[in-house]
Amino acid sequence: QVQLVESGGGLVQPGGSLRLSCVASGSISAIYKLGWYRQAPGNQRELVALIIGDTTTNYADSVKGRFTISRDNGKNTWSLQMSSLKSEDTAVYYCNARAFGMDYWGQGTQVTVSS
Repeated sequence: QVQLVESGGGLVQPGGSLRLSCVASGSISAIYKLGWYRQAPGNQRELVALIIGDTTTNYADSVKGRFTISRDNGKNTWSLQMSSLKSEDTAVYYCNARAFGMDYWGQGTQVTVSS
């Protein structure tokens, strides 16, 4: 089993930055892939960024060059650094871990980009 808790969301002005964190507990060593997803009202949940292992990353075209996913020191925290935020980045952000052939989700954290 894996448990995930996201934090770091909030209200930010366009052009600003936020850093989201996803803290994992349980069978952390079984996690081989972690992704950040987001879901805006009326939209489907979409993949924003993915990290496999410690260094292999992939990003949605809409966030390339603005967002960075990483695994932090201590190995139980994954972060999403978001810069140059736009109003269209407004959504609930979720982290998802793949382990034991299953998907585990956090509860989500709200990011609102507005002036």
